[in-house]
Amino acid sequence: MLVKTFRWAFAVTALGLAAGVLYDGWTALGIVAILSVLEVSLSFDNAVINAGILKKMNAFWQRIFLTVGIVIAVFGMRLVFPVVIVAVSARLSPWSAVHLALTDKDRYQELVTDAHPSIAAFGGMFLLMIFLDFIFEDRDIKWLAWLERPLAKLGRIDMLSVCIALIVLLVSATTFGAHAHQHGGTHADKAETVLLAGVAGLITYMVVGGLSGFFEQRLEDEEEREQAAEETAERAGRPGSPVKLAGKAAFFMFLYLEVLDASFSFDGVIGAFAITNDIVLMALGLGIGAMYVRSLTVYLVRQGTLDDYVYLEHGAHYAIGALSLILLVTIQYEINEIVTGLVGVVLIGASFWSSVRRNRALSDAS
Repeated sequence: MLVKTFRWAFAVTALGLAAGVLYDGWTALGIVAILSVLEVSLSFDNAVINAGILKKMNAFWQRIFLTVGIVIAVFGMRLVFPVVIVAVSARLSPWSAVHLALTDKDRYQELVTDAHPSIAAFGGMFLLMIFLDFIFEDRDIKWLAWLERPLAKLGRIDMLSVCIALIVLLVSATTFGAHAHQHGGTHADKAETVLLAGVAGLITYMVVGGLSGFFEQRLEDEEEREQAAEETAERAGRPGSPVKLAGKAAFFMFLYLEVLDASFSFDGVIGAFAITNDIVLMALGLGIGAMYVRSLTVYLVRQGTLDDYVYLEHGAHYAIGALSLILLVTIQYEINEIVTGLVGVVLIGASFWSSVRRNRALSDAS
C-alpha cells in the first residue's frame, strides 16, 4: 500500500534529481534535495488538512487531485507563481520576467522580496480564516478542551471569524505602514498593498469556501434521505457505504483544495529563495516535495489515519493558525524557515502523541 501510493513520488524524485544533475552538476542535486525536504517539512500540516477534505470526495476526484492537482501545484505554484508575482510587482510582461529570472537572478530575487508583503497578507488571511472557523466550531472531540470549549461558545456570535481576521489585518497593515514611515517612507504605499491583498485573501476564502459548503450541504441532505436505506442494508448483513462528494460539490471542494494548497505554498516558495534564486532548481525541488505531500494526503485518507488519530486534524489547524500569523509577521520581520517548519511539526507531533495516548486509554478501559 505504501509503495503503491508513493510510486509516483519516487519516480518524480528520481527524474527531478537527475534533471538537477544534468542542469547544473552535483551541487544542483544537493540544492534540489534540500528544497524537497524543506517543502515536505513546511507542508506536512497541509497534507493532514487536505486529507480531512479529500476523504469526503469519491475515488474519481481523489485521482483528479493527485494527477491534475499536482500539475497545478507544481507548474502553477512552484514555477509560474514566482514569475507572475515578479511580473505584476515590477510591471513586466511574463516573458520579460522569465528572461529576468534566467539571466539576472539577483534582480529577480530582489523583485520577489519586494512582492512579499502582498503575498504574505493574502496567504496569511486565507489561512487565518481556516484556523478561526475551525476553533470557533463546537466539536464532539476536543483536543485542548480548556481552550476549545470557551472558544466554541464564542463561535455562536455571527461573523466573529471575519471580524477578528479584519482586526488582525488592520493591525498588520498599520504596523507595517508605521515601520515603513520610520525608514523614510520609501515603502509607505505597502501598507495599502497589504490591506488590499489581505482583503483579497479573505474574499477568496469566503467565495470558494462558501461555494464548497453550499454543495456539501446539498450532499448531506442527500445522505439523510439515503440513511434509512443504508441502515436497512446493514441490518440485512450488507455493509452500507457513505455517500461521497461528486459532481459540482466535488469540483468546488477540489477548487478549495487548490486554493488551500496555494496558500500553504507561499512560505515554501518564499523560503526557497533563502537557498537558491534559480527558478529551475526551485521548481524541481519544490515540485518533488509537493508530490510527496499529495501522496501523503492520499495515504492518510486510504489508511483511515485521521479516524484512528482523532487529534491530528486539531494539531494541523493549530499549525495553520501559527503559519498564518508567521506569514503576517514576515511582512515586517524576517523569520527563519526552520522556525516555520518546526512549529508545524511540533504541533502535529503533539496532537499525534495525544491521539496515541487516547487510543491506549480507550483500549485499557475496554
